[in-house]
Order: sequence, then C-alpha cells, then structure tokens
Amino acid sequence: MADLDALLADLRAEGDALDALVTDAGEEGWRSDTPAAGWTVAHQIAHLHWTDHVAALTTAGAGGDEEATTAFDAVIADAWGNPASFVDTAAAELAAEQTSTLLSRWRLGRTQLLDVLPQVPAGVKIRWFGPPMSATSMATARIMETWAHGQDVADALGVVREPTDRLRHVAHIGVRTRDFAYAVRDIPAPTAPFRVELAAPGGDVWTWGPEDAEQRVTGTALDFCLLVTQRIHRDDTDLTAVGDDASTWLTLAQAFAGAPGNGRAKRVAS
Repeated sequence: MADLDALLADLRAEGDALDALVTDAGEEGWRSDTPAAGWTVAHQIAHLHWTDHVAALTTAGAGGDEEATTAFDAVIADAWGNPASFVDTAAAELAAEQTSTLLSRWRLGRTQLLDVLPQVPAGVKIRWFGPPMSATSMATARIMETWAHGQDVADALGVVREPTDRLRHVAHIGVRTRDFAYAVRDIPAPTAPFRVELAAPGGDVWTWGPEDAEQRVTGTALDFCLLVTQRIHRDDTDLTAVGDDASTWLTLAQAFAGAPGNGRAKRVAS
C-alpha cells in the first residue's frame, strides 16, 4: 500500500509547481486559451479548486464531519441533475472571479484537502462520483488531475515542464484504469494481463504486470502519462505496443473518470 504521507508530500509539491506557473502568468496569461476547448487558464484553476474543495468535503465526511457529508450530498444531487454540464458550469462560474480571489480560493482548498486526508480512519472509504476510494487513492487521483490540468496550463503559457518522479502516481492510475477505458466505451476488456515498462525521469524503469505477458507497452513515463490523461495523440508518443490488444488499449487509455474524452489532435508536421 502506498504511504499516505509520501503521497501528500507529492500532492503538495504538484500543486506548488502549478501555483508557481500561474502566479507569474499575469492577467493576460490567466485568460489565455488552453488546449481544452472553451477553457482558459482560469477555467483550469477553477476546475482544480472546485474538485479539491469537493474532495475535501467528502473526505471530511469520511472522517466523521456530518455537516461536510450533508454538503457533499448537495453537490452529488446537483451533479446528477446536470450530469453533462456540471463540471463546465462550475469552472465557468469560478473562472469569472478576479484572478487574485480564485488563486486564494484554490490555495485554501488544496490546504484543506491536505489537512483532512490524514484524518480518514483506516479502512474507511471516501465517497466520490464513482466508486468510493481510500485516502491513498484520493491523494493519488488528485496528483493525477493536478498534473494533467497543469499540463494544459503549461501548454497555454508556452512552458515546457521538467518531468519528475511524481509521474509514477499518474502512470499507476493509467495502468490500473485499463479495463475502465474499455468499460466506458462498452467494449469487452482483454482478459490477459499486460506488461508495462516505462523509463522514469530519474533513470529508473517502472514496471507493472508479469514479465512474460504477451501484450506489452514500453516507452517513457512522460509520454505514457500524457497519453492516459489524453494530453497527447497516440501517434505523437514514443510508446511501443507489442500485441493487438496492447495497441488497441493505447487508443482508448483514460486515467480520469467520466465519459470517454476527445483526446488531442495529431500534431501537424512543420
């Protein structure tokens, strides 16, 4: 089982890295369009703030806070009343706030989540929009989403981020959600296990699955993480697939919850 303290340290670091990007972006930067259609940098931060805030509510509820549980119930009811638009609506409303206000709110929400995650009793699951999850799973999911939306922000600002070993958390979710990517498309998932071998930023090789698996994926951890968060087109990665099932998976991979994403268009050769 992953160490929660280590995960929280990485979650804090991922948030701080993105914070440094947007703090110096200026108002023009905050209003820059990102690769996500209709979303500016402000929308990206607004979405992260909303999700961190809601995650803190449900996590506090798992720790015994009844008021937080009631508040999360209201969020769930609103979401199911507008399943196709509640994410975009929340992002748009918060993105309209003053940049300084939104930045302060996001910082507060991140801190609140970091404070309540260690308070979840051992063995207690945290309610979420999908299946309930442990505190470690919630922390890992927040790292993944912060990194993914941070990539959108970096792209909008023309910044190339230096990959870190925090990518291991993103890659882990990408591997663990293999069958989910098929399920949301109503496609039967392969029954055989896959082998995934990724070159980490620090020079190590991260692996998942049996060494003798016939279906295999290899490449850099960065490109794998960009792919499973749908921040890059399959053809623009250095990933290699051995086996038809492994090749198909790389066209479907999706580490985030919800309906199938649209992904990214293939780069146009210059």
